[in-house]
Amino acid sequence: MTAWRHLPSSAALYDCQVRHARRAPVRNAFRYRTCLWLIDAADPPRLGKLAWFRPGDHLGHPALPIVENVRRYLAGQGIDLAGGQILMLAAPRVAGLGFNPLTVYWCHNAGGQLECVLCEVHNTYRERHCYLLRTGAEGRADTAKQFYVSPFYPVAGTYRMSLPEPDGRLALAIRYQPPGGPPFAAGITGRARPLTLARVAWMLSRYQAPGAVTAIRIRWQGIRLYARGLRPLPRPHAPLEGTQ
Repeated sequence: MTAWRHLPSSAALYDCQVRHARRAPVRNAFRYRTCLWLIDAADPPRLGKLAWFRPGDHLGHPALPIVENVRRYLAGQGIDLAGGQILMLAAPRVAGLGFNPLTVYWCHNAGGQLECVLCEVHNTYRERHCYLLRTGAEGRADTAKQFYVSPFYPVAGTYRMSLPEPDGRLALAIRYQPPGGPPFAAGITGRARPLTLARVAWMLSRYQAPGAVTAIRIRWQGIRLYARGLRPLPRPHAPLEGTQ
């Protein structure tokens, strides 16, 4: 029988600040606080149905464990981690509510070296795309944009991502360069806290369901931009990538 509570010592909470800055055609910058969990994908924490990581919220088959789905996806890309650890940064589903615009997996080989970074992106249209990155020593990589996220930007241009593996600090940055326009910048910073029952209770009291609140914030910013004159671009059909 599965224990109701499982809080592995390998996991940590990050009290985070998220920042977005758009320069054109209207200026719009905002920031907010949230909470993300860094976990071993093979050993996800759980507090019954209060806070848990549901495989169906991420890539792969909803009946398989998250770590197995990630390994299967990587195998399809010709990458075999040989049982190496996969660290996952995401918000859990809380009280049945959850949404992760970005989940990051740091994928290590059997010797403990970082093999690749997988960025799983969800938009508010229930679509998903995975960016497989080979980052350098400083955690940086460039990739072409291939997925409809903000309705006010085209599926074109490039991302410059800085995704160093977290330790006591979290410092992720994404710079999107659209064709013929100024860049859009986003970042997440935070500090690690131990994953204890008291800390989870604090997180729930301060952030409630962080993933669901993030989805509301995304829609609210879209409404504000629409009111300021921006209009959505056509959304191309995107299959739910990583479905098996």
